[in-house]
Amino acid sequence: MGNRQVRLDLLAGAASVAVLSFMAGAPAAFAQDAVKADEPATLDAVVVTGSRIKRPNLVSASPMTVVGSDEVKFQGATSIDSVLNRLPQFTADSNENGSNGSDGTARVNLRNMGSSRVLVLVDGQRMLPTETADVNFIPSALVDRVDVVTGGASAVYGSDAVSGVVNFILKKNLNGLRFDAQYSTAQHTNDNAYPRSLISQANYKLPDKHVRDGEKIDVNLAIGMNAPNDKGNVTFYVGYREMKPVTQDSRDYSACGLNLAGTNNNALVCGGSSNNEYGLFTLLSGPNAGQTLNNTKDGAKTWVPYTSAFLYNYAPTNYIQRSDARYTAGAFAHYEVSKAAEIYGSVMFMDDHTFSQAAPSALFQGTTFKINCDNPLMSASQRATLCGPAAGTSVNQDVFIGYRLTGPGSSPRRDDLRHTDYRVNLGSRGEIAPGWTYDASFLFSTVILDESYKNNVDNAKAMKALQVVNVGGVATCKSVVDGTDPNCVPIDVFKYQGLSAAAYKYLYAPTYTHGVQREKVLSANVNGDLGQYGIKSPWAADGAALAFGVEHRREELKFEADALAQAGGTKENNGAFSVNEAYGELDLPLVQDAPFIKTLSVNAGYRTSDYNYLDKRVSTYKVELQYAPTSDVRFRASYNRAVRAANISELFAPQGLGNVSAVDPCSGPTPKASAAACALTGVTAAQYGKIPDCPAETCVTQGGGNPKLNPEVADTRTAGFVLTPRFLPGFSMSVDYFDIYVDKYIGAVDAPTVINQCVQTSNPYFCGLFHRDPTSGVLFGDRGYIVATNQNTGYLQTSGIDVTGNYRWDLSSLGDLGEVDFSFVGTYLNSRKIEQLPGLGSYNCKGLFGPTCGQPNPAWRHQMRVTWNLPWVNASLSANWRYFGATDLSSNDSNPFLQGDYVEINRKIKAYNYIDLAANWKVREQLTLRAGMNNLFDKDPPVIAAGLLSSFGNGNTYPGVYDPMGRTMFVGLTMDF
Repeated sequence: MGNRQVRLDLLAGAASVAVLSFMAGAPAAFAQDAVKADEPATLDAVVVTGSRIKRPNLVSASPMTVVGSDEVKFQGATSIDSVLNRLPQFTADSNENGSNGSDGTARVNLRNMGSSRVLVLVDGQRMLPTETADVNFIPSALVDRVDVVTGGASAVYGSDAVSGVVNFILKKNLNGLRFDAQYSTAQHTNDNAYPRSLISQANYKLPDKHVRDGEKIDVNLAIGMNAPNDKGNVTFYVGYREMKPVTQDSRDYSACGLNLAGTNNNALVCGGSSNNEYGLFTLLSGPNAGQTLNNTKDGAKTWVPYTSAFLYNYAPTNYIQRSDARYTAGAFAHYEVSKAAEIYGSVMFMDDHTFSQAAPSALFQGTTFKINCDNPLMSASQRATLCGPAAGTSVNQDVFIGYRLTGPGSSPRRDDLRHTDYRVNLGSRGEIAPGWTYDASFLFSTVILDESYKNNVDNAKAMKALQVVNVGGVATCKSVVDGTDPNCVPIDVFKYQGLSAAAYKYLYAPTYTHGVQREKVLSANVNGDLGQYGIKSPWAADGAALAFGVEHRREELKFEADALAQAGGTKENNGAFSVNEAYGELDLPLVQDAPFIKTLSVNAGYRTSDYNYLDKRVSTYKVELQYAPTSDVRFRASYNRAVRAANISELFAPQGLGNVSAVDPCSGPTPKASAAACALTGVTAAQYGKIPDCPAETCVTQGGGNPKLNPEVADTRTAGFVLTPRFLPGFSMSVDYFDIYVDKYIGAVDAPTVINQCVQTSNPYFCGLFHRDPTSGVLFGDRGYIVATNQNTGYLQTSGIDVTGNYRWDLSSLGDLGEVDFSFVGTYLNSRKIEQLPGLGSYNCKGLFGPTCGQPNPAWRHQMRVTWNLPWVNASLSANWRYFGATDLSSNDSNPFLQGDYVEINRKIKAYNYIDLAANWKVREQLTLRAGMNNLFDKDPPVIAAGLLSSFGNGNTYPGVYDPMGRTMFVGLTMDF
C-alpha cells in the first residue's frame, strides 16, 4: 500500500478520536481500556483473563478488549463470531457465508494468524479441542462478556494461546426465568450497474431488483434458582436458532462466476466452469489425442472445438448464506458445602445441522474415462474423431469428460453437515487455609461430525455406464451383459441433456463419513496471598500473590468413511496424544503509594509441558511489568514465550485432495510459462501446449497430517499505557503496541506460491511439490495435484498498535438530555510478514489482499459506537461506525513471492464505511424490546474475480469481511420473570 493510503487510513482513525475529544469537551483524546483499574469486585468475580492469580485489585498487563452483552444485542447478533469479526483484532474465518468446501463451523482468527493459534475458553477453561473450536457452541444470548487478550498466554493456559485468548464469560446465577427471542431479515436492492451489465452480456438471468431474504430466528429460554441461604445456584438453558439459505443468484455481484478479461486484465466477464452442461471431451488417446471438443448446443451428436462460449455458470445454486438449524441446551450449578468445598459443574450441548450447496455434479475433468469405440450412443462422426480406424471395434480410448448434469432429474450437490458437541465440567474449589485457595476440576468434551455428501456422481458407476454395447438394438451396459452390475444404466453424454431420469438415479450416490474428537483435562491449582504471611516488598502495602498447578490433557481422534468415500480418495484415520504440565505464576507489587510511583509491580509465569510424542519437554514463560506514576496513567509492558504443539488434526489428519483457487501456467494451447520452466513441474515435451486448464481456475492440492511435526515457538512483546484521568470522570483510553513472531510455524506452502516460485526461480523444492497426472499432465482430478501437507515451515510475524477508548458524556449541563456513551476500538497494522521456508525470503501482506495474502489486511480498521441514553424513558439509541481500510492486490506487488500477472480491474479495494443503528427500550421491569438495522445504506461488497479469491472467498467477494447480504434488520425482546 502506498504512503498516501496509509495517511488516509491514519486520518480516518484520527478523525474518530478528534470527534470524541470534541464531544468530551476536554483536550484529551478518548479511548477505552478493557480493564478498568478502579472497578470494585468480589473475589469470586475476579477472573482476569491471562492470569491464574485471583485478587480484587489485579489488572491485566496484556492488551485486552472486552465485548459486553449490550454490544451483542446492539448488533442483533445470532452468531457470536460475527460480533468478534467486527473487532479490528480479528479476521474472518469459517462462517455462515461459506458454502462449497465449508466444514459447517464458525471459528475465530485473532491477529490473522489462524484459528488454530487462538485459544478459546469458556469461563477460563478450554471450550472444545482447539481444531474443532466451533463457536456456534456458544449461544449469543448467553454471553455476559467476551475477553480478548492479545499475545502468547501459553504460560497460563498451555498450548494454542499463540496469538492470544478469547474467553467467553457466560451468564449464570439466574434466579427466575428469562426468555429471549429475535427475528432478522436482509433487504437488498440489486443496483450495481457493472455486474448487472456483465450478466446481461452473458444472457444470464438478472437477479430481482429488490429482494428480502436470509431470515434468522433465535429463541432462548433460561431458568435458574438459588439454593437456601444463597449457598448456590442452578441455571438451565435451551435454545434454537434457524437460518434460511440464500443462493448466489439473488445478488447481482454473485450471480455469475467472474473471470478476468481485457488488456492487463482491465475488465471482468461472466465466466464459469469448462465442465459444462453440453459436454466437453479432451481426447487423451486415439488419432486426435490432445484435442478438446464440445457437444453442440442444439442437442445434435456433433463435436466442435471447445471455446469459452460453452462455460457453465456454476454460481446460481451456490449458497451465499447456508441453511442452518442449531439446538443448544445445558446447565450450570454450584453449591457451597463449606468454605473448604464449593462444588461446581456445567453441562453444555449443541446439535448444529447445516447444508452447503454447490452447482450440480458432473463427470468432472481429471478422471480418465474409457469409451469403447463400438459404443452405440455415439454418432458416426464422433466415433471417427475419437477412434479413427478403430471405430466400430471394442477398442477403448481414454478421455477427460466435463459433462454437467443439469437435465430433468438433476439436483445441486449438497453437503449435509451435522455437528454434535458435548462438554461436561465438574470441580471443587475452596479455602485451604487463610490466604490459600484451591480449584480442582475435570473437563470432558466430545465433538462429533456426521457428514453426507449428496447428489454427487459416483465415478465408478460412470465408468461402467460409458462402457455400452448394442444388444438386440438396445444400448446396454457391458456390466449388465457380464452380470457384474445388473443395475447399470447407460449414459448418453454425447449430446446436450442426453441422460435419462434413470441414469441420474443410477449415477447419484451419497458418501458418508463420521468423525469423533475427544478432549479430557484434569487440572488442579492453588492460589496464595503471601501478603497475609508478611511476604511483600518493603515499599508496598500489598503482598505477593502466587498461583501454581498441574494439568493433564488427552486428545483423541477417530475418523471413519464408507467404501464409496474411500474410493473417492477419503482415508480413515485415528490417533491420540497426551501432555502433562506444571505451571506457576507470581505477582509482586514492588512499590506502592510513593512519590511519583502510585504502583510498580511485576508478574512472571512459567509452564513446563511433557508431550508423549515429543522427545523432550517444552517450556513457556512470561514477564510483565506495570508502572503507574499516578492513578491517572498506567504504563505496561510484557514479554511472552509461547509454544504451540501440533494439534491432533495436524498430526493425524488423513491425506486427501481438495480444491484451491489457482491457474496452471503450463496449461492451454499457448502456456504462459516456457517449455523449460514447465519441464521443471513435470510437463513432458509431448504434453506441452496440450494440457487442459484447471476448470473454473480451480486446481487441486493434497493436504493432510504429519506425525513428525515439532512445536511452534512464538515470542510476543507488548508495551502501552492506560489513561483514566480524574479530571475527566468516565473517560478511559489505552494505546498498546504488539509484536508477535512465530517460528517454524505449522502449515503448508500455498499453491500460488508453489506455482510462481517454481516457474520464476526454478527452485527444486517448489518444483518438487508438483504431482502432475502422468497421462495428461493436469493439476486436477484424482491424479494431478500440488502437495500441501503439513510441515514446520518458516515464520509468521505481525505487529501493530491497538487504540481502545470509552467516554460517558453527561448532558445535564445542557438540560435534561440524559447521557451519551462513546466507545472506540481501532488497530493500526504495522506489518504482517510471512516466510514460507527458512532462509527463503519473506513478504509483507500489510495493506494487501489476494491469492497469496488471502483476505484483506488493511493498515487501519476501527469500530466506534455512540449510544444516547434517554432521560425521559428507559431507552437508548445507538449508532455504530465500522471502517475498513483500503487494500491493494498482492499479485501486483513487486515482491517475487507475491508477484503474478498484473491485474488492473481489481488492483485495489477501496476503503469501506458501514453505519449501523439500534435501539433498546425497557418497556417495564419484565420486558425489554430492541430493534436495529445494520449496513444502513445497503452497501454492496467489492466485486472480485473468482480466481483472485483465496480461502474464505465466496460469491466473487470476501463475505466474512464485507457485508454480503446488504441491509439487515432485526427485532427482539427479552422477558424476565
